[in-house]
Amino acid sequence: MQVSVETFGALGRRLTVAVPADRVEKEFTARLQRLSKQVKMPGFRPGKVPLKMVEAQYGVRLMDEVAGELIQTSMFEAIGSQGLRPAGDPQVQRKPVVRGEQLEYTVEFEIFPEVKHFDLAGKRIERPVVTVADEDVDRTLETIRKQRVTWNPVERDARLGDRVTIDFVGRLDGKEIEGGKANGFHVVLGSGSLIEDMEKGIIGAKNGDTRHVPATFPLDYRHSPLAGKRVDFEVKILGVDEANLPELNEAFATEMGVKEGGLDKLKADVRSNLEREAANRARAIVRARALKFLLDANPIEVPQNLVEAEIRRLKNTDASTGVKAGDEMNYQRRSRNRVALGLILGEFIRSRGLVTDPAKVRARLEEMAADYESPQEFIQWHYQKPERLAEIESLIMEEQVVEELLKSAEITDQPVNFQDLLKIESTVQ
Repeated sequence: MQVSVETFGALGRRLTVAVPADRVEKEFTARLQRLSKQVKMPGFRPGKVPLKMVEAQYGVRLMDEVAGELIQTSMFEAIGSQGLRPAGDPQVQRKPVVRGEQLEYTVEFEIFPEVKHFDLAGKRIERPVVTVADEDVDRTLETIRKQRVTWNPVERDARLGDRVTIDFVGRLDGKEIEGGKANGFHVVLGSGSLIEDMEKGIIGAKNGDTRHVPATFPLDYRHSPLAGKRVDFEVKILGVDEANLPELNEAFATEMGVKEGGLDKLKADVRSNLEREAANRARAIVRARALKFLLDANPIEVPQNLVEAEIRRLKNTDASTGVKAGDEMNYQRRSRNRVALGLILGEFIRSRGLVTDPAKVRARLEEMAADYESPQEFIQWHYQKPERLAEIESLIMEEQVVEELLKSAEITDQPVNFQDLLKIESTVQ
């Protein structure tokens, strides 16, 4: 078999492959003989049809089948002989195949890029160190109280923080806008549920009032036909309710599931949860910083077919979760970084011979299961199907990679408060 290689672009490879005529003939003859024992023709007993008659009727189809099978087997032989690793599915183009002649075809693909740097020598990574303060506990308890708010009707002007029930209809140039009408709609003033001008226009209104509120939509509004447009809303106030927050007392602690220890135990539980959240986020930040260093140290070209596949995946994810679609350049950047990092990590794992530690996988599952009513069922659910377990294994493998990377980096502690910790980027963008 003859193989020649051409390079196009940074990663593109084109192989021209010629399979010898005798190999083609051998495969064709074997297939023809097998078929001749099965085919039926008038005037001949089964298995006694002359080969020339079988070939005359089925030869073209047989040659196509032989060519297809030879391409599949010889293609990977050819790629392997050149020491190449395709990234994605190879694209094949073949020349017409004729009996008695060699089979020629070309195959194009992109290869995995070369990764050269596998450590963080000389890099300094700051590790957030957080002490959960009393005000962090108090802030969390206040959030929990707000989540359990009840509403009492009042006969006064609507204020910030009140819940107002309204009917409204919006008109642009005198015509009702699509989706701009609702009845019995609840909105907490100041929550940002409505556009800012509309909420401001409702403040001060009373039950039974009707107001005409001009509101200008933001330039980046998700529904582009309304972006930057001034819409006139007719708003009827059906009711004004003020918030009634539960008191922070022993009864509240019991309602939160604390059976013994009352409010002090609830605060201790909240502190413990915040400390666990802080530790997890600190690990995520260190991970992101380490992987960003690794990414920057390997400015590799990435296969375009993998980038396009990642763009499709990101767009589908955004669409399914209701996230506003970003611009194309943003998708390109994110996808290139994700693909590049995936390739770099794959090479790192391969070069170090890393394998997932089953004990760490089990420990992580047990840690995750602690938040469920039936921890054992949660764990067994993951072990029942390999694809479920693979997600946890992938997470653990990435952590093992980060552990290896951090061995070569300089780690310094960075004291931060809990609120500042939440503002630190914890993913690789």
